Amino acid sequence: MLYDLAIAIYDILVHLAAPFSRKPRKMMKGHWVVYELLRQQLEKDVRYIWFHAASLGEFEQGRPLIEKIRAKYPDYGILLTFFSPSGYEVRKHYRGADVVCYLPFDKPRNVKKFLDIVNPCMAFFIKYEFWKNYLDELHKRRIPVYSISSIFRRGQVFFKWYGGTYRHVLRDFDHLFVQNERSKRYLAKIGIGRVTVVGDTRFDRVLQIREEAKHLPLVELFKNNTMTFVAGSSWQPDEDLFIEYFNQHPEVKLIIAPHVIDENHLVEIIRKLKRPYVRYTRADEKNVRKADCLIIDCFGLLSSIYRYGEIAYIGGGFGVGIHNTLEAAVYGIPVIFGPKYQKFQEAIQLLEAKGAFSVKDYEELKTLLDRMLADEVFLRESGMNASNYVTSNAGATDKIMSMINF
Repeated sequence: MLYDLAIAIYDILVHLAAPFSRKPRKMMKGHWVVYELLRQQLEKDVRYIWFHAASLGEFEQGRPLIEKIRAKYPDYGILLTFFSPSGYEVRKHYRGADVVCYLPFDKPRNVKKFLDIVNPCMAFFIKYEFWKNYLDELHKRRIPVYSISSIFRRGQVFFKWYGGTYRHVLRDFDHLFVQNERSKRYLAKIGIGRVTVVGDTRFDRVLQIREEAKHLPLVELFKNNTMTFVAGSSWQPDEDLFIEYFNQHPEVKLIIAPHVIDENHLVEIIRKLKRPYVRYTRADEKNVRKADCLIIDCFGLLSSIYRYGEIAYIGGGFGVGIHNTLEAAVYGIPVIFGPKYQKFQEAIQLLEAKGAFSVKDYEELKTLLDRMLADEVFLRESGMNASNYVTSNAGATDKIMSMINF
């Protein structure tokens, strides 16, 4: 079968790449120990609920549900699996789960071995996770399996004339909790009826993050009650625009948290700056006060840093697509991003709510920022629109909880 052949080829490619690349190497090391890790860490008399996330973003999406189940049903164990090293390496010590490991590749032999060891009482696959052999086997074993925060579009393989195999996979789910009515309509057209529109659990997660936001004294000293522009998950085309504006506007401070934190990229950013800067890992109480630009050269701070800004810029909109807009919008500040946002429902809705703005070049960014700096009412109302959009879309986690039988 083509699907199994594709998985086998992918497995071979990862093995071949492992000696030369860190990411495949970490993945392979994780796969080699996964069954032994499960045998050692799973407790025999505990019933496990299994959550699977592709990577870090999907994990954050599923996290409110994991933690709500953990709090309400403490007798269950939680198994969390990742496909990607970028998720596993960051969250392998996550305390909300009892066991965290990689998901073995979706080959029939791996699937049976994994499920024989784990024997979950139910499973949750987050957003775009549709592993055929795992889902077929879960269905065969009558283990309830749910898709959460999934979203469907006309161009996906399920809705193509050749997508019969993939349509069958969707029938393995006991229920699909989708983000919008359009997804439900598309699924209805191919005979999938066990669907409920609950919204996106990410709204619940960003509200949770806002409540738990870190106090960052160095960032506060840097800001010093000055108008601050926060650029999160930025790439080079984004930086070319907002750094040019920053260089010409001494009344504004800039915090840059680039998506890629390696020395070459940091040097590239520094070369463009014409005003004093400091890197976060080298900042102290003295030099941070003298800087106009703070470069965040470490991970884990961005979602807390947005609270110190009056305006946020989210990177990725000149590449494959924008990063997380909700992490900024939740703080009641307007959000700006590039032109490639069409695949992101929350970006489209934030634009409609007048809490976000898309720019395609420097002139558009300059016009928008000039207006925001000159018109305090416009700035404040745009921020309120962003915040109201987030709070009005919260609640997906509770809706899912009310429909699951424990």
